[in-house]
Amino acid sequence: MAAPLPTAAQARQGAIAAGLCYLFWGLVPIYWRELRAIDATELIAHRHVWSLAVLLLLVTHQGGFAAVREALRGPRALLTNLLNAVLLTTNWWIYVWAVNRGHVTECSLGYYLVPLVNVAAGRFVLHERLRRLQWLAIACASLGVLLLLVQLGTMPWIALSLAGSWGAYSLMRKRSQVGALTGLTVETLLLAPFAAAFLLWRVHTGEGALGRVDLGMHVLVLSSGVITALPLLLFAYGAQRIRLSTLGLLQYVSPSVQLLLAVWLYGEPFTRERVISFGCIWVALLLYSVDGVRAQRRMRG
Repeated sequence: MAAPLPTAAQARQGAIAAGLCYLFWGLVPIYWRELRAIDATELIAHRHVWSLAVLLLLVTHQGGFAAVREALRGPRALLTNLLNAVLLTTNWWIYVWAVNRGHVTECSLGYYLVPLVNVAAGRFVLHERLRRLQWLAIACASLGVLLLLVQLGTMPWIALSLAGSWGAYSLMRKRSQVGALTGLTVETLLLAPFAAAFLLWRVHTGEGALGRVDLGMHVLVLSSGVITALPLLLFAYGAQRIRLSTLGLLQYVSPSVQLLLAVWLYGEPFTRERVISFGCIWVALLLYSVDGVRAQRRMRG
């Protein structure tokens, strides 16, 4: 039996929750920039440890430990979740490092590219058939990246690494039957012991932030678990109540807010050449979104 469609009120609440999630992710560079005096690797280690604490509380509340145990059963499941954890950690590290080095614009570019990377992965990895507008979107995005390459004289490796690592992580999660909360808990659990050991070593050598920074910085560091878990909960709530096409359109809120922060708050350059490059990618996303809306309408019809 098909699940009942959400009511208009539930759909509205879901859209608000998903919008807040993407707005939160768009504003999160402000949080990481406040911690830029701390090494990026140490920040990611803190994120693992304190995220695990929050996630275990959530799993306990929902009674989901059976699912966590099931996700760790057998070498294949263990290896798959470990690979997921490494991909997610890589994405986190690149993002935090780039934000704290003044590359928020390129981070926004990376997350603009994610939907198109997912489409390309669907074609070349999962052998899905692409529609005409999807091919055109990939071509426009490729042109935007090529123009950036010519303008910068070097590969925009931050954007491509973010899009590639998140695209690979999304592909692995698509093949997994594990839910969002369970999956993130398992992935964090696998690397948390290494993160905790690294933090203890930093404290032992006197290089760690704990015990050396002021009270405000301690609060920010210890809040990394909430910073990770809160948008995930908003996303899960929203995704259950709104159409996939709506969710797909809302995801552009995050890189758009990041781009505004980069230009207006942090003063990163946004030259005419960059406008043209981003313009190609925005056209690609428009084509991708139009195609998605059309596909949803055909399915409903």
